[in-house]
Amino acid sequence: MELIVRNLHKNFQNKSVLKGADYTFKSGEITGLLGRNGAGKTTLFNILYGEFPADKGEICLREAGIERKISSDDIGMVFSENYLPDFLTAYEFIKFYMDLHAPNSDKSVDDYLDFMEISQEDRHHLIKGYSDGMKSKLSLLCILISKPKIILLDEPLTAVDVVSSIAIKRLLLEFRENHIIILSTHIMALAEDLCDSIAILDKGVLTSLDMDRKHEQFEERLLEVLKGEDYDL
Repeated sequence: MELIVRNLHKNFQNKSVLKGADYTFKSGEITGLLGRNGAGKTTLFNILYGEFPADKGEICLREAGIERKISSDDIGMVFSENYLPDFLTAYEFIKFYMDLHAPNSDKSVDDYLDFMEISQEDRHHLIKGYSDGMKSKLSLLCILISKPKIILLDEPLTAVDVVSSIAIKRLLLEFRENHIIILSTHIMALAEDLCDSIAILDKGVLTSLDMDRKHEQFEERLLEVLKGEDYDL
């Protein structure tokens, strides 16, 4: 299974963010999406997710040699900022989400909340009182429940505690076989530890960093690729 990005363009107020981006993301691996602040990583994710359209280009999913346009059911995203219903408890929200996306699941609401180390007390508190890390856990649970073919993770572990981050990493490694996972992160150690391949978004185009992420010169090579003027978008 492959996610194919072809000739993607996006402008904001006469500033060109994506300038003909081309890339093929594959299942069976976790692709790290790296770039300087303002390079357009979140813009790319929002286009893939369908939050807003590209000015030009196409995005397709190829399965068993057959290519088609992606649909909203194909893709799930964990945003760097969590958008959750503050007026519900974690238990109520996950139950509602399961009723919509996994009504026949063999796991219970409590099974999922236990997995994310959300205590019995916390799961019955309103989400509006949760920390950013707790909200990130719930967002990641939605991905675990719905199991979309394409998983976009925009800085998913920044506010998550160490114990949960280890569990999440194990989950992603299990998911990668039958899913396309793209991970945007500023944490170099996470990219080196978790990602199988690296895509660089720089000056509006996507390129592959053709170097083992565990190579001793990995960071040096990455900095060389990304060096230049700061972005202001």
